[in-house]
This record gives sequence, C-alpha cells and structure tokens, in this order.
Amino acid sequence: MEAAWAAGRPESARELHDRVARTHKVASITSVTVVNRLVRKGLMRRAKDGDVFHYSATLSRAEFMTRASRLVVKGIMGLGSSAVATSLVDLLAERDPDQLAELGRLVRKKLKDADR
Repeated sequence: MEAAWAAGRPESARELHDRVARTHKVASITSVTVVNRLVRKGLMRRAKDGDVFHYSATLSRAEFMTRASRLVVKGIMGLGSSAVATSLVDLLAERDPDQLAELGRLVRKKLKDADR
C-alpha cells in the first residue's frame, strides 16, 4: 500500500515491486501475490493498459488507517469495553495528553448527539 500511495498514480506490478525492493528484500512474485490479494480485498484496483495490469490504491492512507484502526479496536473490544476504555485513557494520559483532550471532546460530542 505504501508503494502505491508513494507512486500517486497507477503502476505496474513490476514498478510497485521495484519501489518496495528499495527498502525490503522481497521476491518479485511475492510482491505480485500481495498486490493481487489486496485487489481481492478491495484495497487496490487493477486496470489493464495494453498487455500490462496497473494497480492503484482504492483508499487514501488516512482512509486506510481509519479502517484498519477501527478493525483493531473492534477486536480489542472483545476483551471488555470497560478494561479497554480504562487502558486507552491511561495510555493517552501518559503518552499524549493533547490526544486525551481530543478524545474527551469527541466523547462529549457523541454523547450530545446521542441525546438529540
């Protein structure tokens, strides 16, 4: 996904592999396999241009991160919402008080909207 976002335009599997290979030791076939799996998952699109498929991301980095974090949080919530909420607040208080304040603002907004 990072390679597709960095490209900013549709690229062939070879171009994407070359981009990934700059920082990761990976076989070309592995890159192609991963890209095709991302297409099946709807995270990348594939369009044929002549004899070559070109790939591009279907989501921006921000949209992807939002979707991924939501799935992670949904899985964590299975541990119990009270414990998770307490842990989140504690961690934000330790690491990022500004983000904790933003969380408080978001919670107040949701509660206000729910009252309507």
